[in-house]
Amino acid sequence: MLVAALVASVVIETVVREDVVWRPVNLILVLALAPLLLWRRTHPLATVAVAFGLFNAVDLASLVIGVHWDGPNPTALFLLLFPYALFRWGSGREAAIGLVIVMSQVALGLAVDAPVGDVVGGALILSFTAALGAAFRYRSSYGLRGRDQAKLREREQLARELHDTVAHHVSAIAIQAQAGRTVAESRPEAVLDALAVVEKEASRALTEMRTIVGALRRGDQSDLTPQPGVADIERLARSTGTPPHVDVTLNGDLDELPPSVGAALYRLAQESVTNALRHARHATVVHVIVTGEDDNVRLTVWDDGGDARPAAGSSSGFGLLGMAERARLLGGAFEAGPNRGGGWTVHAELPKSGRSP
Repeated sequence: MLVAALVASVVIETVVREDVVWRPVNLILVLALAPLLLWRRTHPLATVAVAFGLFNAVDLASLVIGVHWDGPNPTALFLLLFPYALFRWGSGREAAIGLVIVMSQVALGLAVDAPVGDVVGGALILSFTAALGAAFRYRSSYGLRGRDQAKLREREQLARELHDTVAHHVSAIAIQAQAGRTVAESRPEAVLDALAVVEKEASRALTEMRTIVGALRRGDQSDLTPQPGVADIERLARSTGTPPHVDVTLNGDLDELPPSVGAALYRLAQESVTNALRHARHATVVHVIVTGEDDNVRLTVWDDGGDARPAAGSSSGFGLLGMAERARLLGGAFEAGPNRGGGWTVHAELPKSGRSP
C-alpha cells in the first residue's frame, strides 16, 4: 500500500508540474526505487547502495553533459526511509559503508554546482533521519535487554522454587528409602514407617509440582506457588527412629510478616534442613530457630554432624547459591559454614519490611 501510494503521487506530480527538470528521468528513478522499500528492513545496505547509487550516476551524467539537474521531486522524500532503515536495522559495518554512500551524494551535489544551502540542508536532513533510526534501534535493543533480564530473573526464581520444594521432598524420599533398607532385616516394622514417610513426601512433591506447573500455565495471573509462611516451618520438624531428628523453635514476634518474608524464611529453613539431612555425617539432631525482633527476623539452622558440605559454586551447591539470592533480594544477609566443633550452621537475617535492596 505504501509503495502504491508513493508511485501514484509521483506520477501525478510529474504530469501536473511543469517545472520538473528531466521529467522522464525523475519518473523512471522513482518508479524503480519505490519497490525497494519492501526490502529496506531485510537488506538495508543494498537498498541504500542502489537508491543513492542511481542518483549518484544521474549527478555524474549531468556533470558530464553540462545540464543542471535539481534532483528528485519533493514527493520522492520517501528516499529518507533508506538511511533511516540502514541505521535502524543494519549492522554497524553496514551503517558505516552506507554512510559513505549517502555522503557521496552530498559531495556530488556540491560538484554539480547545486546551491550550498540546499546541499547543507539535505545533509542535515539525511543525518537527522540516520540519527532517528539509530535512536529507535537503541530503544529497541534496550527493551530487548530488559525483557531478557526479566526472563532470566523468572528462570532463577523458577529454579529456586523447584530446588527448594521438589528437591526437598525427593531428598527426604531418598533418605527414608535408604533408612528402610538399612533396618529391613533387624527391624521390619520400621520399614512401614519409612514407607509412610515416603508416601507423604511423594504426595507433597507431586502437589507442589502441579501447583508450580499450573502457575506457569496461567502466565501472569498467578505467582509461582505455593507460598508457605513462618508457621509452616514447624512442619519441618522430624522425629523418627533414625537420626537426625529435626527440632523447630519459633521465638519472638512473628505475626503479620509480609508474605515474601514468610515464604523466604520457610524456603531457607527447608533447604537448610535438606542439606543437613543429605550431607551431615553422623548428625543426631538439626536445630531450626526462628526469632522475631523489632525490625528483623533471624533464622539459624545448625547440626552436630560432620563438616563436609558442597561449595557454593559447585554443581551440587545451587542450594546455598539460591538461599543467598533469596536473602539478598529482600535486603537481608546470609552466611553458611562449618562449626569449630563439627557440624554446620546456616544464618540468615531478613528485614520485617521485606524491602528490596
